[in-house]
Amino acid sequence: MKKFVLKKDHHTPKPEDYSINYKDLLNPEQLKAVFYDHGPALVIAGAGTGKTRTLVYRVARLVESGVHPSSILLLTFTRRAAQEMISRASSILDDRCKHVKGGTFHYYCSQLLHQYAGEIGYPDNFTIIDTADALDVIQHVRTQLGLHKKSKRFPNKNTLLSIISAVKNKHLDMRVVVGDQYPQFMENIEQIQQVYEGYQIYKEKNFVMDFDDLLEKSVQLLQSNEEVRIKVAAQHRFIMVDEYQDTNKLQATLTQLLSSVHKNVMAVGDDAQSIYAFRGADHRNILEFPTLYDNCTLIKLEENYRSTPQILDVANELLKQAYHKFDKQLFSRKEDSDKPALVKAASDNEQSRFLSQAILQLREQEIGLNEIAVLFRNGRDSFDLEIELNRKNIPFVKFGGLKFTEAAHVKDVLAHIRVLVNPMDTLAWNRILLLIDGIGPKTAQDLFEWIRLASNPYALEASEVVSKSYMKQIKALSKLLIELKSSDLTVSETISSVVEYYKVFCEKRYDDYPKRLKDLETFIGIAAGFSSLSNMLRDLALDPINATAIDTEQQQHDEAPLVLSTIHSAKGLEWEHVFIMQCLDGVIPSSYSVEDEEQLDEELRLLYVASTRAKQMLYFTYPALAQSSYGDYFTKPSRFIEQLPEDVLEPWILTEEPDVDLLENQENYLTD
Repeated sequence: MKKFVLKKDHHTPKPEDYSINYKDLLNPEQLKAVFYDHGPALVIAGAGTGKTRTLVYRVARLVESGVHPSSILLLTFTRRAAQEMISRASSILDDRCKHVKGGTFHYYCSQLLHQYAGEIGYPDNFTIIDTADALDVIQHVRTQLGLHKKSKRFPNKNTLLSIISAVKNKHLDMRVVVGDQYPQFMENIEQIQQVYEGYQIYKEKNFVMDFDDLLEKSVQLLQSNEEVRIKVAAQHRFIMVDEYQDTNKLQATLTQLLSSVHKNVMAVGDDAQSIYAFRGADHRNILEFPTLYDNCTLIKLEENYRSTPQILDVANELLKQAYHKFDKQLFSRKEDSDKPALVKAASDNEQSRFLSQAILQLREQEIGLNEIAVLFRNGRDSFDLEIELNRKNIPFVKFGGLKFTEAAHVKDVLAHIRVLVNPMDTLAWNRILLLIDGIGPKTAQDLFEWIRLASNPYALEASEVVSKSYMKQIKALSKLLIELKSSDLTVSETISSVVEYYKVFCEKRYDDYPKRLKDLETFIGIAAGFSSLSNMLRDLALDPINATAIDTEQQQHDEAPLVLSTIHSAKGLEWEHVFIMQCLDGVIPSSYSVEDEEQLDEELRLLYVASTRAKQMLYFTYPALAQSSYGDYFTKPSRFIEQLPEDVLEPWILTEEPDVDLLENQENYLTD
């Protein structure tokens, strides 16, 4: 028998061997990532450094080198992102790239579980329920267990789903999640566990899964069945995971299992842009990646194509303050710009006046409103600005957070003001009366019929409709309305009195009442800008803060609107000019985070993400004096900004324009 020895092909293709001119299209670090072939790699892609471009060219390069497209798996956080990358790879190479497997973790897991449903005790026609369906199931279980009849407050369905999701995604014990995030419900831990178990049983009996189940059951399948794991992992010769800093524990485990055969896994992301801990994302996943995977190669993309060197100086200095991070130094070849501005306003209203006037000035310089963004930590931070923009007829669209007048607790407070202005407002009375335990729609309607004919519509305790069971609450409401109707309080003081009365209802109705009460403190401050209750109601109705500017644009064919956005909603976007408002200690960083090193790091990353959205100019603004329900107080700028070197920011001073009439009078006086 003869033996013929097949020699290995030791020729490794170089960039010049390909039809695409990768060397001229990519910088050296991008090229290194695109041509990385064997073993695990972590690509730390700083903000604006061409992360997506790098992934697109790597897909094309792998396919062009002869790797079968179906053996490449591209995992992203939106299906649109995966489709866009595969489409771009196809356009620069050819249609072979369209056969690359791409999608979200949940989409991939759905396909996997339908294929191996029998292995986990499910039929292959099981269905997936969305969040709304999941909430309905939890409410059903809650009611079946009789927990809706408890004499003391028990978590509502939204809170229960959040707890259950955190337990699964973060791989934490129920007691840890409740104790950390909802300590007020620790005494209910056994009943919450019953809801959790009942929810699981319901889904299994009805052959349905929620989004968290898709991840959890995929991990269980691959961990418990070695044959399936090897078969599935062998199909994926190359795996790429985008936005790896946003993965939770289950997704990180899935990445390990799916790459366990070929071990060619590339995680791409930026530890400095991990800002979704509240959704279950675990910042440690990306930090620990090099130690979890043997012989991992670390590649850093540091050349920024978005921002000017002066903006990057601020971003780099911010990152130096982080406790846990990969060291990197962003740089840019763009032309120099002015230093980012630090603008100290006297008050919230002066801050809003500055922002609106600066935006109009930029517009006069032919910078489109849609090339300008105002970013903030919380949705409520922009309420005063929204009123100022409406007054100046500046169209805007708001992303993230509830619109001011859409928030249920703000609507509740406004309903009390509406009946003070117009005691015949049926809808407002209905909203107020239904807050009271024991009053339902029928009783509320009967009470309103009495109100219509009463000599004093606010003296509700005089009505024969009122039951003794809630007489005490009715008297409290009557006392509030009668006193406010006859008083000479300012608009802000009136709102403050209503908020004080409403607190007990807010705490009873909403598990996240501390946040809602903070919103109402903001409302008290906003109310100071109105001369009367009726003017406030009119302005809030006619200047539709609750209507998005995009709707206005479609109806009126107006110019593209200014963008208002929470920082979380702004991630991945960019604008020529970016204003970051309310840069206060206690806001960013949040007062809840200052005692926790990891939470403080996440708050710092939020400011970094916001700063790196700017292409040409960046502005930090804050008021020196702020308002709360306890009165005015002096603020401190964000500690992150205070720790920046003086030479990276330029302070701006706001001064009032001289009163022309006053100057003329002074001149006349001197002449006389």
